[in-house]
Parts: sequence; C-alpha cells; structure tokens
Amino acid sequence: MSHPQHMCVSTVPIFNHLDKDTLRLIHEQITHQSYERGEYLFRAGDPSNVLYIIHRGMVKITRLTSSGKEQVIRMVGPGDFIGERTLFNEAGTHDNYAEVITKAEICVLQGDDFAQLLSDYPAVALRILGEVSQRLADSERQTTYVSTAQVGSRLALYLADLAGEAEGEVTVTLPITRKDLASYLGTTPESISRKFKKLEDQGYITQQKGREILIHNVDELLFYNEDV
Repeated sequence: MSHPQHMCVSTVPIFNHLDKDTLRLIHEQITHQSYERGEYLFRAGDPSNVLYIIHRGMVKITRLTSSGKEQVIRMVGPGDFIGERTLFNEAGTHDNYAEVITKAEICVLQGDDFAQLLSDYPAVALRILGEVSQRLADSERQTTYVSTAQVGSRLALYLADLAGEAEGEVTVTLPITRKDLASYLGTTPESISRKFKKLEDQGYITQQKGREILIHNVDELLFYNEDV
C-alpha cells in the first residue's frame, strides 16, 4: 500500500514528471501533517522555511487589506503547493494567511531539502517558475477585477474569465463560495447576491443548482457595463 507522502509527491505537477527512484528519494524527505477545518498552516509574519504540498483538503489563502479586511487571494487543493515564496525570501516570513477550510492532509518539505532538489533537478525549478508566473497573472487579473468601478461589472468579468475560451452559451462552476467570491472581488456577500440576481434578471446568466452558473453569451458578459 502506498504511503500518503509517496502519493503526495507522485501526483503534484511539479514532481510527477520525475522517475520513480527520484520520487522515492523525495518521499523520504517528506513529513506528513493533518489539519482540521479552521486551523492555519501559517499566518502573516510567521517564519517559515518549508514547502507545503496539499494532498487532501482545501486551503484558503488570504491577506489583510489596508483597512483590516480579509481578502481572498486564491484557493488551493490537492496537487497544489504553497510557501515557495518564503524559500526565496531572505526574511523567510509569510505575508499571507493559509487557513484550512476542509480537513486536510499536508506534505511538508524542508527548505534545505527543497533547495537541493532544485539544484539537482532543474526541471522542477522550471515547473515552479511556470506555476509562479501563472499565479502572478492571476494576481494581476484580481487587481483588474477590484479596480473595476462597479461590482456588477467585476462579477461579469470574473464569470466571463471562468468560461475561458468558450463562446456562446456555457455552464461554469464557481470554484469558491459566494462569501469568498465577495472577498476576492473586494465587496460584500450581500452585494454579490444582488449582482447575481441583476445579471439573471437582465438575461445574462441563469443561476442553477449548487455553484453552477449558465452563461447565455460569454462575449456579451465580457463587455457588460453596469453603468449603461
């Protein structure tokens, strides 16, 4: 039977291209930790020199705004990793919060072991660079959402982005709760609920069961202007 740690390194995208012998070596350096809902992997200001790999469960990454409000940055789940920024930061402290939102099993790789791994296997470094670049793009996209004046326009742009390159009518699934979506878009849950209803009343979307949203025309939603 496979150990959870072994499964952790063999399924995460930054490692799964490595051969079995290399995966076994990484597996020997991994420690395994369990967290309950509401616990934190780390908080802003905490020192750290480890890479966290999500094996099971979901973790919410947040930061505090200048006004002291929590803002969701992203959600991470199985196969994702967090904590890599502190490994390249001399201060070695976190500037965000990582809260467990469903019971989680986390694989932990110490910073020194991780640094040696990058030295021995440059392909891992390239994959991490690709992931970090994607996260930077996501962060820039979030800035675009929040800087959009009207909440309805922010929501429309977010939903259109979820549709990706799809055209016409498409069903998307919200990856986070509406409360967290409100935080992500820099508004309140009450405002998000009103804007969903407004988009539905105007014929842009249909709210379906659970987190599913039917977009009737992606292009029209992409250029939605609440002020018009």
